[in-house]
Amino acid sequence: MTDNPYMSALNGSSVSGSATTEEFDVKTYFDKEKEILTSATSTEKMKTSSSSRYCAMSVDDIVTQLDTNPTCGLSNPQDISNRRAMHGLNELDSDDEESLFWKFLETFYSDPMIMLLIGSAFISFLMGNIDDAVSITAAIVIVVTVGFVQEYRSEKSLEALNRLVPEMAHLTRNHATETVLASHLVPGDLIHFSVGDRIPADVRLTEAVHLTIDESNLTGETKPAKKSADVVLGPNTSINERSNIAFMGTLVREGHGSGIVIATSKETAFGSVFDMMSSIEKPKTPLQNAMDKLGGQLSMFSFAVIGVIGIIGLIQGRSWLDVFQVSVSLAVAAIPEGLPIIVTVTLALGVLRMAKEKAIVKRLPSVETLGSVNVICSDKTGTLTQNHMTVNQVWTPSMKLSPLILEDNFNSYGTHHLKKDISNDVKLLMNVGCLCNNSKYSVEKEKFQGNPTDIAIIEVLKNFDLYDIRDSVVRVNELPFSSSRKFMAVSCGTGNDIETFVKGASEKILDLCKSYYTQTGEVAPLTQEVVQSINDVVNKMADEGLRVLAFAKSKKAFENTPKDLIFCGLMGMNDPPRPQIKSSIQSLIRGGVHIIMITGDSEKTAANIAQKIGMPMNANSILTGDKLEKMNEIELSDAIQNVTVFARTNPEHKLKIVKALQMRGDIVAMTGDGVNDAPALKLADIGIAMGMNGTDVAKEAADMVLTDDDFSTILQAIKEGKGIFNNIQSFLTFQLSTSVAALSLVALATLFNLPNPLNAMQILWINIIMDGPPAQSLGVEPVDPEVMNKPPRKRNDNVLTMAVIRRVLQSSFFVIIGTMYVYVREMGDSITRRDTTMTFTCFVLFDMFNALACRSSTKSVTELGLRNTMFNYAVGGSLLGQLCAIYVPFFQEIFQTEALSLGDLFYLVMISSTVWIADEIRKYWMKKNSTYFSGYSNYV
Repeated sequence: MTDNPYMSALNGSSVSGSATTEEFDVKTYFDKEKEILTSATSTEKMKTSSSSRYCAMSVDDIVTQLDTNPTCGLSNPQDISNRRAMHGLNELDSDDEESLFWKFLETFYSDPMIMLLIGSAFISFLMGNIDDAVSITAAIVIVVTVGFVQEYRSEKSLEALNRLVPEMAHLTRNHATETVLASHLVPGDLIHFSVGDRIPADVRLTEAVHLTIDESNLTGETKPAKKSADVVLGPNTSINERSNIAFMGTLVREGHGSGIVIATSKETAFGSVFDMMSSIEKPKTPLQNAMDKLGGQLSMFSFAVIGVIGIIGLIQGRSWLDVFQVSVSLAVAAIPEGLPIIVTVTLALGVLRMAKEKAIVKRLPSVETLGSVNVICSDKTGTLTQNHMTVNQVWTPSMKLSPLILEDNFNSYGTHHLKKDISNDVKLLMNVGCLCNNSKYSVEKEKFQGNPTDIAIIEVLKNFDLYDIRDSVVRVNELPFSSSRKFMAVSCGTGNDIETFVKGASEKILDLCKSYYTQTGEVAPLTQEVVQSINDVVNKMADEGLRVLAFAKSKKAFENTPKDLIFCGLMGMNDPPRPQIKSSIQSLIRGGVHIIMITGDSEKTAANIAQKIGMPMNANSILTGDKLEKMNEIELSDAIQNVTVFARTNPEHKLKIVKALQMRGDIVAMTGDGVNDAPALKLADIGIAMGMNGTDVAKEAADMVLTDDDFSTILQAIKEGKGIFNNIQSFLTFQLSTSVAALSLVALATLFNLPNPLNAMQILWINIIMDGPPAQSLGVEPVDPEVMNKPPRKRNDNVLTMAVIRRVLQSSFFVIIGTMYVYVREMGDSITRRDTTMTFTCFVLFDMFNALACRSSTKSVTELGLRNTMFNYAVGGSLLGQLCAIYVPFFQEIFQTEALSLGDLFYLVMISSTVWIADEIRKYWMKKNSTYFSGYSNYV
């Protein structure tokens, strides 16, 4: 045993503690490694982590380097303390945990719109408008609280990651084995684990007995990884190739093992993910950016109003105090204080609607962000495909070069009967596939479980009216499949009547065969011509993206390796695309969304699937993981424009892809299900986790969870998001046009020294209508299917576009002119109740017709119909409330009104309907002028 490098390093000396004769300073080494990891990308972090080095070293070298013992573990208490001081406790805790109170306060001053409303409430309070101050403050608190709760819930991913780290570990130190807290582990410790244990740190295995570990939460691979203590050769091995490393947080499925701890806490593979999650700041959504801009624009508008009205007041000879009070009151009135809460309600209702479409949205702003997404990066397996292997083609030598194609004749679960009268060679092929099979039927889940390939073979039997016959035979021997052997064999039967059944890679099976079965079931010699036809069919199936298995049998048992087999045939299988995926992708492409498929499959397989689901392909459409790694983010952002498929990738590549896309200004949606996907899900504008197969960490890091793991659900979510933005613009148009009209009425009265046309209670009622049910009902207008034909809006586009401003000015113009006309016409020598009642009612009716016009920017009311039930009730309730204000004595006293005649009401309806008629004419003109209409639609 060499001198302890940890003891020496702390004393400032360097020692020889590595597998070579080079000097080794542990503290300096780890400081440099931490510096590398801090500045590295996610892929680089995984490659420079401890496991990437130690997997290529023998156990003896590791024992020497870490100065430990492979049988009795560490023994020096001071040495253990020094290691803990250097590496810290084996825990994944965030260094800068901010208190909830400060996080809550930050939400108040981080939003310009909220700051503007706070200023508005403060000024209203100082001027004695307590009702306005209270209502604005209530709106602020509601909006900020809802937003804070959503953000807080979305930041729970680090806690979910921490839950994967076990609390206890089975540790051997100084010849004694006991169960201790996992947080006490240090590099060099010897630990043990068995079925059901979670690995407490990154461990280099010293013993592995039939050990398989479920690494799906880290690598995304659903099949448990087989582990051994053998050295792994080859540079730059990926996580799932390090077969002698057990990673923190993974779960032991079979067998047991022991190993030496090589990394703890944030130095582990999980730790690198944790560090990335901690450092990534979720980008603001396009809607949040747009609302920030709107807040700034309204602030400028308010100051402009104060300035203009102030100058006019001073010219008229009014006092400074009067001028200030009038101008500030008008500026406060111009701010639609109900806008933030209506946006929140609209987004919340969108969340509920999307939940019915099997998409659970966790952050309110993300609902609208979906409508802005212009790039979707999707996993292949389980999202674009059904995650259910299916036999597509069956071939026997009697079929020449034309396999029996099943793909178009049955569904993915093989329930349609394709062929009852089958030849003997096909029946033999099916029986071999059935008997050389380890899938098992689960009565509880009512389906087969096991290897997806085995399940596919059993399920295809029904297509030929064959059944699972394994219960009727006795299995006497089995040679399990291995990556080196590339085939599986079983022997079944009793006494002298024992047969062997084999399945595996075609080249391995052919090496073991000397004959084949003809169509009648007779045995014929396996000639070179037949072998060539077999290889031709194998290549043909592989070109079509199918996984090919060969099947053979022997009429005798085997001892070590099957020999003299009789070739039966081939089966080609794949994971078929989801039924609606092609139409969904085409719809998204028409809407200007770039679809990118990310898969670990080969280029040929990935291209085949991409073509089947309707993704556009050309010579530059595929980029492999090894080429991706050689590019920096700038090079990747330049090349990614034409990329449709990333093949041969691993989860660490996703983060680099997201950064490259966002560098181009794209709004990115990224799907994922594993722990390694979590950083990319958090960084993406919309992280989409799989609800059925996703890990808790991925779900917590994501903005949206698909409960059915179906890509088509994303289409529905994007359609909803686009509809929500249109609705936000609709009620923004309504609110701003009403605000501008109300503001202008008071400003004109002030300018011409006229009495105020509306009293305080009437203005309060108008504000309730402006910010209340009619406005909110515009936020739930059903989604227009045509929104999918519009391109996604850009990240920095304003919510207050020129098209919206034109509509606001048009509507407010008719409201101002019509109301002022009624006011001046009714006004005599003095203001009477009738005058204010006529003006008040006229303005309210203008509001109702304006709301009707604002339901859509392009479609007439006759096209929309009465499908928005909430709008119908809201407008009906507002009109009923206005009638009460006019005709009910109690309300007449409150609002200072008097009863109007039917002729008066008819007259006011005719005047106020002009705002709606004008908008209908605008929409009709737009449709007639198709060129302008097309540009306008895309702009809005």
